[in-house]
Amino acid sequence: MSEKSMRMLLPALLLGLAAASLSPAQAATSDCGDAAALVQQAYPKALKSADGASFTLDPHTSIALAPRDSDSPFRLVCKIWPAHDDLLLVAVPLTDSARSSDDGHVGDIELLVVDRNSQQVRQRLLQPGLVTDDAVAIRKIELDTGRYGLAPGVTAFGLRIEMANHSQPNPFSETDLRLYTVAGAALRLVLDGLVVAGNGGEGDSNCAGFFHSSQVSLKMSPAIHRGHHDIIAAERTDIDKPSPGKNGECRSHPGKPVIRTYRLRYDGSRYPVPGKLKALEP
Repeated sequence: MSEKSMRMLLPALLLGLAAASLSPAQAATSDCGDAAALVQQAYPKALKSADGASFTLDPHTSIALAPRDSDSPFRLVCKIWPAHDDLLLVAVPLTDSARSSDDGHVGDIELLVVDRNSQQVRQRLLQPGLVTDDAVAIRKIELDTGRYGLAPGVTAFGLRIEMANHSQPNPFSETDLRLYTVAGAALRLVLDGLVVAGNGGEGDSNCAGFFHSSQVSLKMSPAIHRGHHDIIAAERTDIDKPSPGKNGECRSHPGKPVIRTYRLRYDGSRYPVPGKLKALEP
């Protein structure tokens, strides 16, 4: 692989919590089980399409059970929650088919916590705008079931959304993390849009340019505020200034990595996200 190709790769996401690794497990389609029955239970008024691949909520909200092609992220995502293995986590992209096109999508995500035995929805939370995109397109939606032990008896799960553009001279990508906890009959957002990986820069499409990538690792601090552990976010930023060599080959010129550390403190409701790690608004 050429150095040019290597510098264009998106950075690997490293996400650690305490001593355990929090690298994301791949979303298992099989975890949905009978996806159609799951949707019908959660949305009794939904109408199934003739081919059985999607449902429609009045008037024009679409729920896809499976992608139309292998690259489409706009479909039901399910994952058994290891911290509570009697529960199934479900992310339901609710796409507005009347306002979506090949140039961009408009829609929300609804998160469900489902009892695996009864298939009943225990908790649900609508997240407006999370499947809205345009030139920076959504590439992947995943549930993160790493053990985010925020407080005694309080374990969060994550939703991660990866977005990227199509530009080679001006690449941009971002992976955002949101954390949720269950509190009685409610599902609560406790961390809203923390950038855990990114990539960007400017180049001439051949070789020369300036590019940067970042990755964030998380760990719990022993310090506690309002009953919850502080979260330490360590961001590593790498830069590269590739240029043509004497023989015309593209040569990498990496700079010294920059490490920044942020402390996230629970304010009684959420963990406020530092401005420099804040995700793009939907």
